[in-house]
Amino acid sequence: MTSRPRVGDSAPVRLAILGFAWAAAAFLIGGPLAIIFAEAFKPGVAAYLANLATPDTLHAIQLTVATALIAVPINTAFGIAAAWAVAKFEFRGKGLLIALIELPFSISPIVAGVAYLFVYGMQGWFGPWLQEHGIRVMFAYPAIVLASLFVTAPFVAREILPLMQQQGSHEEEAALTLGASGFRTLWSVTLPNVRWALLYGIVLTNARVMGEFGAVSVVSGNIRGVTNTLPLQIELLYQDYNAAGAFAAATVLAGIALVTIVVKLVIEKLEGKS
Repeated sequence: MTSRPRVGDSAPVRLAILGFAWAAAAFLIGGPLAIIFAEAFKPGVAAYLANLATPDTLHAIQLTVATALIAVPINTAFGIAAAWAVAKFEFRGKGLLIALIELPFSISPIVAGVAYLFVYGMQGWFGPWLQEHGIRVMFAYPAIVLASLFVTAPFVAREILPLMQQQGSHEEEAALTLGASGFRTLWSVTLPNVRWALLYGIVLTNARVMGEFGAVSVVSGNIRGVTNTLPLQIELLYQDYNAAGAFAAATVLAGIALVTIVVKLVIEKLEGKS
């Protein structure tokens, strides 16, 4: 009995599919990225560096990096704890915990920002109490961190959870039988088995924190030179008709995206060898 030919077995079909894929990738992804760098360097290298060195842009870069330095470690710890709980324990409400982990993927970041306003804003649940005690959350740095934590919460857990579930708990049980503590078991047995997925989740979390716009735009107040992260600064520069400055700032985010892709490929290659 002869098998039916697969899609793409014939040379013309294969060439057509590859041609369409390359053309779509070049038009939708490669072209816009090339324009960003071309327009950024069009006035010259000196002008490009001067645009990046403006006080507001430098502050936006620093604020973005500072947010990542807080949000990424916290969500890494959360992702490990959540994945460990779901994969290793049986408890009532496991499905609800999984749904909560997945929730930021299905909610618009802008909706998340508005929700934080209703919780911590002046008219929110805790707003009057916070104001009474001189604590400012909304339209300040804490709100940026909170919004970034929300939108990036699932990334680490999503990457390591399938591996933890696939590996089961036999190795951990053996380590505990030999006298290892829970922390030692996590550090020496569990995490090494998911190290590449964990690293990939951390990279994705960092990239998303630095590129987040919607939720941060709502909770930060867009205060120039104060609460503007790099994505918000790019929008302000564009609205000010400073195209060269906007493209120069955009190259930083584009560069982060390209580095993320390279790191992803390296991780996948190292994972294949291990």
